[in-house]
Amino acid sequence: MKKLLTLFVLLTVNYQLSTVNCFAQRDIWVDINGVRDLTSDSIDIANQVRPVPGSSRQGDNPVLFLVGNSTMRTGTLGNGSNGQWGWGFYAHEYYDETKITVENHALGGTSPRTFYTLLWKPVLEAVKKGDYVFLELGHNDNGPIDSIRARSSYRPDGKLEVREDSISIYNKVTKAQETVYTFGGYMRRFIREVKAKGATPVLFTLTPRNDYEPDDPKRIQRKLGDFTPAIFAIGKETNTPVIDLNDISATKLEQYGPWKTNYHFYLDKIHSSAYGARMNAASAAEGILASDDPQLAFLKTCLSEKVTPKRCDQNRQAGKPMVFLCGDSTGKNEDSDPDGMWGWGSQASTIFDANKCVFQNQAMAGRSTRTYVDEGRWEEVYNSLERGDVVLIQFGHNDIGGIKDGKERGVLATAKDSSAVYRMESTGIYQVIYSHGWYIKKMIRDAQEKGAIPVLLSLTPRNEWHEGNGHSRGFVYPVNEKAGKLYIERRNETFGTWCRSIARETGCEFVDIHNITADALDKMGPKKAAAYFKNDHTHTSLIGARLNAQSLAKGLRDIQSPVAWLLK
Repeated sequence: MKKLLTLFVLLTVNYQLSTVNCFAQRDIWVDINGVRDLTSDSIDIANQVRPVPGSSRQGDNPVLFLVGNSTMRTGTLGNGSNGQWGWGFYAHEYYDETKITVENHALGGTSPRTFYTLLWKPVLEAVKKGDYVFLELGHNDNGPIDSIRARSSYRPDGKLEVREDSISIYNKVTKAQETVYTFGGYMRRFIREVKAKGATPVLFTLTPRNDYEPDDPKRIQRKLGDFTPAIFAIGKETNTPVIDLNDISATKLEQYGPWKTNYHFYLDKIHSSAYGARMNAASAAEGILASDDPQLAFLKTCLSEKVTPKRCDQNRQAGKPMVFLCGDSTGKNEDSDPDGMWGWGSQASTIFDANKCVFQNQAMAGRSTRTYVDEGRWEEVYNSLERGDVVLIQFGHNDIGGIKDGKERGVLATAKDSSAVYRMESTGIYQVIYSHGWYIKKMIRDAQEKGAIPVLLSLTPRNEWHEGNGHSRGFVYPVNEKAGKLYIERRNETFGTWCRSIARETGCEFVDIHNITADALDKMGPKKAAAYFKNDHTHTSLIGARLNAQSLAKGLRDIQSPVAWLLK
């Protein structure tokens, strides 16, 4: 056992995508953590990260037990080291844990048969009257009944069977005789035994796969064999609540479109990324909220506020589009002391006509594209968007830096879609980090999905100056440099190039605030331009913020943007 634990420590390193893909070359029965699933060793290791059944119980409060496979807990450890997450990891976020606690007892690779045989007994022993047990099983109920994995249910006529039936076989894994039940037989056993303890079982259809119907490329496949009708039939016959998780999540994926759907999965078409896992956890909670089954009445009262999507458009006025600014401290800062630091969003009233639109400054100091998304700030904007709204997207100052250390806000420095798995030094948690371009494209495509108008803005220039005579000035706004003259630094080779590439790829409008403001500052020279910054080379004073706002207005007019009509 000590040797196996040592192996796990050695495996807790940053997984680049190429490294993760190499697992496909390994023994197909070996999980991402390097052990064979469902052996005594792997179960021992899994039990070190799975909670002791019932250990979360607070006083007389109920416990919500999650029973499932890799779609609930990916791999043996379920730690995201391969970029995949099960929805059980996030399920607790949707419940008020002062009323009910959530325990994820799922294990990757399990089927109804193997979970019932190998893992169910200690979970059942911890179940008490008033508890709930979520059952989402079926993805691994496949293959020959006596294969090396020995996880398929008994199928008398070759099809998934709802009826309760069984057969006795010799199990090649356990090297013992085993009674194997039908899918319906196992699910009924779970249900009967939970109800016998005075608890409530809840059946869930399977999480959807990243597969579209052959004759309808816009519709996610719903059938997944015969599991959905079988689960509904079992629920009806046993008076057990059924939540159609498959349909709730699949409907969302269809609204997202292929690009967004793809990043809800990672490495394959079954296992979810953190985005997909959160979506499935939300869908499960939404299904509980929408259910009219009286058996779930109390559970509904235990749901947290997170089930209701958070918005940030409380200032919306009928008949007027909203203009949202998403960015960092250059867009929103202290914005109070006349002699302090100001973000240009504070000066939006100098350019936007309040009779035509409502401006909402959602920028936040210190954020990169990654942290703005990870902290749920973008999600609030996304939830608030309505057709005809405008989203101004401006990031970059905080994107290049520590990825897994320091402030842990850095991204991959490219406009191309790319990602890698890192282990965060502050928490030890694994996270998939995407590129600057990917995060920007996510916001743009999300806005387009809602019928809003995204406008990509280049980052504001910094108060850093260089001598002319050969210094690279970029290729968009060339300057006739003179030897010995100082020019403000431009970042056209990196962020400028990336913005143009992203705008072309997504069809998004682009306003080059960086060069518009830089041109104005060049004409002033370093001495006069210093008044436009405050405290350092990045943050602006009040007049500097006003200049950047004016640069936006000029840029929108220069490109004849449809957003320009909202200006004064």
